[in-house]
Amino acid sequence: MAGKVENLSELNRKNMEAAMRLAQLSIENSQRVMALQNELARELFNDGVANARAQSGAKDPQEVLRLRAEYAQETARKMMGVAQQVAEIGNDSRVAFSRMLTEQLASGSQEMADAFQGFFKSLPGQNANMMEMMQQAMSTANSAFEQITKATTASFAPPSRNLSSAK
Repeated sequence: MAGKVENLSELNRKNMEAAMRLAQLSIENSQRVMALQNELARELFNDGVANARAQSGAKDPQEVLRLRAEYAQETARKMMGVAQQVAEIGNDSRVAFSRMLTEQLASGSQEMADAFQGFFKSLPGQNANMMEMMQQAMSTANSAFEQITKATTASFAPPSRNLSSAK
């Protein structure tokens, strides 16, 4: 019975490690997004100052309008570029999370099945059908999860067209 508790403790330890990897992934992606936003804010501030200087030195209203239009277009282009990068980080995060979860379930389900099998064997008056039913239920759950994972991955896949060519 002590070996069975150790198996479940090991399974719990692996689940905690997976949760820690997921937390680390989340922190790293948050830092990447904040760095992008920081850089964008710095660039937009510097561009705004440069544009204000250029407008103050403009010789006629047409030039001021042209400078404003150029500034607005450049600002929109930079913001769209950062938005695309943030979306890519989000998609990469979803794919990494899905992969980690799939790996965890794949390895964990076998370990859990082994732990349950050992547990059921140690019970007095064991029922052979009980373990078979448990393995069938776990197999069905894994198949369902794989289908959900495929559907989720497909729905969050980035569009096939290249948005950066629109710049």
